[in-house]
Amino acid sequence: MAMMPKRVKFRKVQKGRIRGNATRGNYVAFGDYGLQALEPIRLSAEAIEAGRMTASRATKGGGKLFIRVFPHKSVTSIPAETRMGKGKGEVEFWAAVIKPGTILYELAGVTEEQARAAFARVAYKMPVNCRFVTRRPTF
Repeated sequence: MAMMPKRVKFRKVQKGRIRGNATRGNYVAFGDYGLQALEPIRLSAEAIEAGRMTASRATKGGGKLFIRVFPHKSVTSIPAETRMGKGKGEVEFWAAVIKPGTILYELAGVTEEQARAAFARVAYKMPVNCRFVTRRPTF
């Protein structure tokens, strides 16, 4: 089942614009390897779930997968051939607002080769260009 908030204060939100680079969630914090988005996008809950299933299948149940994004924003649409002035459409799907540099997924407990292979498959599923990143060494 696709992710969505348990409850929200308002069902319908304004579209907004995705501007600038990510200042939060832009480094590998929980795992050893990560998948980083390089473009701005509204990532649907279905795409996040598809990436989760692909990563868990590619690692064969080994390691721990961390999903760093959550779809908080509702996206609405009006049915085709509807006249103007009848209000905002119904909620179509839930999406996560992704800025360039945001870490989407992290993996721990696997080798770098396994992580690269898993994230290559996950990146193919994503509607945005991604890159493989590793945890920065702490001194």
